[in-house]
Amino acid sequence: MATANTSTATITLKPRMALPFFSRHPWVFSKPIAKIHGDPQPGEEVTLVTHDGQFVARGLFNPHSAIRVRLYSWNPDEALDEDFWRSRVVEAVDLRRMLFDMSPTGGCRLVASEGDRLSGLTVDRYGEFLVVQLTSRALAERKDRLIEALVEQVQPKGIWLRTEKGMRDAEQLDASDGLLWGEAPPRPMFLEENDVRFGIDLTEGQKTGFFLDQRDNRQLVRKLSNGRRVLDLCCYSGGFAINAALGGAAEVVGVDVSESALTLAANNAALNEVGDRIRWRKGDAFKTLEALREEAKSFDLIVLDPPKLARHRAGLDSAIRGYHSLNRLAVDLVEPGGLLVTCSCSGLVSHDMFCEILSKVAAQANRHIQILEARGPSADHPRSVHCHESDYLKCYVCRVV
Repeated sequence: MATANTSTATITLKPRMALPFFSRHPWVFSKPIAKIHGDPQPGEEVTLVTHDGQFVARGLFNPHSAIRVRLYSWNPDEALDEDFWRSRVVEAVDLRRMLFDMSPTGGCRLVASEGDRLSGLTVDRYGEFLVVQLTSRALAERKDRLIEALVEQVQPKGIWLRTEKGMRDAEQLDASDGLLWGEAPPRPMFLEENDVRFGIDLTEGQKTGFFLDQRDNRQLVRKLSNGRRVLDLCCYSGGFAINAALGGAAEVVGVDVSESALTLAANNAALNEVGDRIRWRKGDAFKTLEALREEAKSFDLIVLDPPKLARHRAGLDSAIRGYHSLNRLAVDLVEPGGLLVTCSCSGLVSHDMFCEILSKVAAQANRHIQILEARGPSADHPRSVHCHESDYLKCYVCRVV
């Protein structure tokens, strides 16, 4: 084990502010910081200590970010050096090898940021290509060694960088989407998931090209759809809608506000020979639900999988109102005894908050909502018990009476 550099700058916490970080929460915001000793530059390693000098953890500093320090090690003798980062990548890849057969036509999340103790790094594997997202400037400055470790472990054909919306400003990142290593992925490329084929665009599609986290939930919807009339709202590439059709749904309607998403979804439906069994409808989720109510439409199964509504704590109240309105409109369209599969990918919206939203929706609609199953992402998206925000995806399977 490498010895930590004792000359690193020190971040001193205010009194009574250390407990979350002793409990291994990886994000240190500005509020609990009392003093900065030394002159750490963006991306440099720092030591976090209590107000009386007790060691807490080691991390990376960014004065431009809301997260001033991202913590990675609680061992005072462990340096955040090249061997450290390589070992974390190896640990993440080994987990996926345990979970999956790593098929050359399949996909999975290879590194899940806080869930894999690599806060600020997300890596998705699509067949023989990797897509990397960096949400930490400090890790972006170490991307060469991270890419080297990924190449060593996975031997991909190519690695492509995607930058999440707003991250360049939030982290003062100097990064442009593009090829990091090897060859560029084909457009489109094809992915197989539970015997379903999807055409995806890794360079310009939403997120990293596909929502791998809903893998198991899409399969569940397939099992629940036989003979039912199904509405897939915010359908993107058609994952839920196509699975519903393959599961024997009597009717399937897929809705998205994006014309390009609907084109992609229709192509994927044709690829799986269910193109004539799904009707695609362009429109805003809220307005479409209102229009369907005016049309006196109803469904036996509705899937709500909206994009993230809460990106920052300042937007949390607005997000809660949005989730409430969306679910309230949807409940009116569910036949008595029908199913609502409702999702939130906002990490700031907790399970308790989401249940409270559904409780208020049920009361206002004068309907009884039974939660049959509270689900999350597939196992390649592990959540950290120390960082509740990493428990981001909620998927509730509900019966509406």
